[in-house]
Amino acid sequence: MKVGFWDAPEGAEQPVSVFPIGEESLNASSGSLTAAGALARLATLDSVELAKNCPKAVTLLSNIAEAIAGQRADAPSQLFRLGNLNDLESKLVADVLGEGEVGGVVALPDGSLAQIQESVLAGIWRVRIETDAASEYIEVGAVPEIVRRAAADLTAADFEIGQAPEGAMNVLPVLAEIRERALAWRPGIRSQIINFTLLPMSPVDMSFLQETIRNGPIQLVSRGYGTCRVLSTGIRNVWSVQFFNAMDTIILDTLEVGGVPTVALAADEDFEDSAERLQEIIEAYFK
Repeated sequence: MKVGFWDAPEGAEQPVSVFPIGEESLNASSGSLTAAGALARLATLDSVELAKNCPKAVTLLSNIAEAIAGQRADAPSQLFRLGNLNDLESKLVADVLGEGEVGGVVALPDGSLAQIQESVLAGIWRVRIETDAASEYIEVGAVPEIVRRAAADLTAADFEIGQAPEGAMNVLPVLAEIRERALAWRPGIRSQIINFTLLPMSPVDMSFLQETIRNGPIQLVSRGYGTCRVLSTGIRNVWSVQFFNAMDTIILDTLEVGGVPTVALAADEDFEDSAERLQEIIEAYFK
């Protein structure tokens, strides 16, 4: 499957959506430790030995805790490189941070991927550029900056609306509304949502809509309360946001016009909670 272009499995029975999805992307299991698992692992180790053998990891975690304590959702993110850690220190940091609810990829112009994974401490992200082993870092912020950059730099500012195919019903006025809202949106303006679950759109409408606005470079999946998939389209400020039930069937299919959808963002209260939890871990196991 080419990154940025989703294909539904042949014969799949699910609602027509802007970006049909294959089951494998929703069902991928994670082998990382949860927060409880990471703490249980740490509890079996001697804290003095950990601090002695992993001084750079302890310092890094302390710096991250300090950074996230002062972080705000609308502030620039803060980066922490991992290149100076040895294997044991890298494993320790990975075990403490674990894997949280939001993960995904950004397709870069050179054909490589940036892999993104939020930790169990919301607002702390791990980012890895697959073509460069040294390009792996921790980022504290609402969402990694590479997501915002790709959404702005790797999408088109405008699009043309062609002639609707035979059998189309309402796609032309919908496309006109999307275009108008996308061109008018600016940071600080509330995002606007178009709900395809409620709109009388035919399969022809949806197919022409997808062909017109195309797929974008960003794919994110949030597994908080249920599963939500967020995809950038090929048009700046236009996102596909789809919610799935336990059977991986789409129950809410929308386009969102605005910045990165809030379902994928860490909020101010997330930073406060994560700062408190990370500081508790540091004090309990490394001091």
